[in-house]
Amino acid sequence: MQQLAMGCTVRWDARVGIEMLTVDFEGKLPIVNEKGELVSLIARTDLKKSRDYPLASKDSKKQLLCGAAIGTRESDKERLQLLVQAGVDVIVLDSSQGNSTFQIDMIKFIKQTYPELQVIAGNVVTVAQAKNLIDAGADALRVGMGSGSICITQEVMAVGRPQGSAVYRVSEYSRRFGVPVIADGGVSSVGHVTKALALGASAVMMGSMLAGTTESPGEYFFSDGVRLKKYRGMGSLDAMEKHDSSASRYFSENDRVKVAQGVSGAIVDKGSIHRFLPYLYAALQHGCQDAGAKSLAMLRSMMYSGELKFERRSTSAQVEGGVHSLHSYEKRLF
Repeated sequence: MQQLAMGCTVRWDARVGIEMLTVDFEGKLPIVNEKGELVSLIARTDLKKSRDYPLASKDSKKQLLCGAAIGTRESDKERLQLLVQAGVDVIVLDSSQGNSTFQIDMIKFIKQTYPELQVIAGNVVTVAQAKNLIDAGADALRVGMGSGSICITQEVMAVGRPQGSAVYRVSEYSRRFGVPVIADGGVSSVGHVTKALALGASAVMMGSMLAGTTESPGEYFFSDGVRLKKYRGMGSLDAMEKHDSSASRYFSENDRVKVAQGVSGAIVDKGSIHRFLPYLYAALQHGCQDAGAKSLAMLRSMMYSGELKFERRSTSAQVEGGVHSLHSYEKRLF
């Protein structure tokens, strides 16, 4: 192998390159072609991350997978083109009501223009809504309407569905076509994560659960001695007045009077995500263990076969299932 300064030819030996970065303690390793032109750059931190995070989601080029959200209007097609040029792996169509002509037309446009690009569509809560998006070419669905912690769609618009029913019904239908479901909303504890996955979801969105972490956007502030972070819904008047994208998500960008479908609030500090996620991961494992499932796939299989059952709990049962009969207590989750 021919060495050029601290670089090497593209036909390089990976073991030699790793040795140069680890044994010789070089911080960067330039990769050059036979003309001496720089074609890549490997850092010692890249090797460290590869070692520390072996389960990271990467593409065929060993790059981290990247997704981006766009709307469903004509102006979003230009943004889509730029995202594809930048190498985006998956597109999320951001809409509170996914079963619209805007979204169906956008899915068809994406699939015709960029057939290899993955599209996550939604939001939907019924089989009929899911069918329209799957028929248009959606690769995955987000399920949930009005069940988020900062969402008031069900209260104001009288539209939505209980999240458990929505996830189960849509998942049961979409799995016939190999279309995974993302449970979006109603997840405020690790128990809700376990329930959503058991009901058929392949993933969950955890906006409120992660909003209070150190790595989430926003500044901390104190109120009555409690460390908090501001957290607002996309459908809140605060968000719609400051960002057109928030208003367009609810088809309200041209309305003189905007109707809020969300609220602004504050959420308690949860510390670093590096401490919080391991807790979620371990708690989910214990949930599967107590249910008698060795994996999430088995958990869903047990549910569809009838081996795993759900029962409606009365108000008394819910009280009984929580902390009770104590004068005082401290609740530390991790």
